[in-house]
Amino acid sequence: MPTSINPTTGQQISDYPVHTPAEVDAALEAAAVAQRAWRETSITERSALLTAIAVELRAGKERFASLITEEMGKPITEARGEVEKSAVTLDYYAANAERFLSFEEIESNATLSGVEFDPLGVVLAIMPWNYPFWQFFRFAGPALVAGNGAILKHANNVPGSALLIQEIVEKAGAPKGLFSTLIIDSSEVSKIIADDRIAAVTLTGSTEVGAIVAAQAGSVLKKQVLELGGSDPFIVLEDADLEQAATVAVKSRFNTAGQSCVNAKRFLVVEAVADAFVELFVAKASELVVGDPSQDATQVGPLARGNLRVTLHEQVERTIAAGATVRLGAELPDGQGFFYPPTILDHVGTDAAAFTEETFGPVASVTRVVDADEAVRLANSSEYGLGATIFSADVDRARALARRVDSGAVFINGQVASDARLPFGGIKRSGYGRELSGYGIREFVNIKTIWVGPVSA
Repeated sequence: MPTSINPTTGQQISDYPVHTPAEVDAALEAAAVAQRAWRETSITERSALLTAIAVELRAGKERFASLITEEMGKPITEARGEVEKSAVTLDYYAANAERFLSFEEIESNATLSGVEFDPLGVVLAIMPWNYPFWQFFRFAGPALVAGNGAILKHANNVPGSALLIQEIVEKAGAPKGLFSTLIIDSSEVSKIIADDRIAAVTLTGSTEVGAIVAAQAGSVLKKQVLELGGSDPFIVLEDADLEQAATVAVKSRFNTAGQSCVNAKRFLVVEAVADAFVELFVAKASELVVGDPSQDATQVGPLARGNLRVTLHEQVERTIAAGATVRLGAELPDGQGFFYPPTILDHVGTDAAAFTEETFGPVASVTRVVDADEAVRLANSSEYGLGATIFSADVDRARALARRVDSGAVFINGQVASDARLPFGGIKRSGYGRELSGYGIREFVNIKTIWVGPVSA
């Protein structure tokens, strides 16, 4: 039985009964039936549902944000931002779906030829706890407006958020059964993936779980989109604006208490400016307010689970043992909850845990490099390839370097972040496929060639 724990206090919030096999079967059947009707509706009608969901999200923002904060410890200001970002994304697809999904004429030897974009069916969404609303709605917006149905299997530590999402979608007027949340044990997921009523799978989560889901979906030849782990490099060149770079570095590493796959984690700083950058980085990170995430002043809350803190601190200890210098934090705090202090480790070697492994928490590792070439080489030495940052006054040079970085996105002089207008996803062990933008909406459609004869002259 899934149990939600308040990470601020370590106290239990509530238990949630799992759905029975009969209830799971009923949800899958209802989704399949509803989707067959939904696919015949107009894009205008589907877009209206997205708009209505966005209205519901904004109307209940305080309630929804409070639950996010209670279940996974995100500072309330960030939780409000997550709800609003979800609404913005739904608005974006409501406004642009017609353009993304319209018949695309392609000249050939036919009288008329081109591509139609038809829905695949019901998509299983396996979602994580770190952005319990945003991760779902960035998938669901484009998937639903494209004519698909959806089943949500959320992380077991945010069952309240998972059920609340279903309440929101239903209140907005979604056809009965088109979307359902299932509270089930992770061991039951493989059966749902294999079910003929599921057409495709999307997962945001760890690389290890992604590999398991990919194998299960692949064995039954079902489309997958996987957004997995990351160990994003943050490159600071010798001509960078260090004040700006340090300010962005703090936001990029410590938002959501460092619990994001797209947080910057490995700071690769050219030796000539490393001392100055680290001093600014430490000074700004020292000003972060750590505490009760329900308070507006709080900038860093607890980690979402106690075991995550244990793993993180063990990585920090191994990195220190390998020769890193502690510039900030690195001490396990006393008291209730799963807090971990903002931590900066300097002189981190390329064989240290904080460099070679994904650190999912408020820990930054600084590795000094000789020049830009070494920075790119070390950036690419990771098994991950989600996002990357380059700070340099020479934008043309930075763009040339960006083409050499192995990642799904490179942000120059700014923080890596997802945006509905831009594709989001990774390469290597960070996954495959794309979410958001026009590329994302076409992940869960049948790209169908239409050819009309006779052959043109």
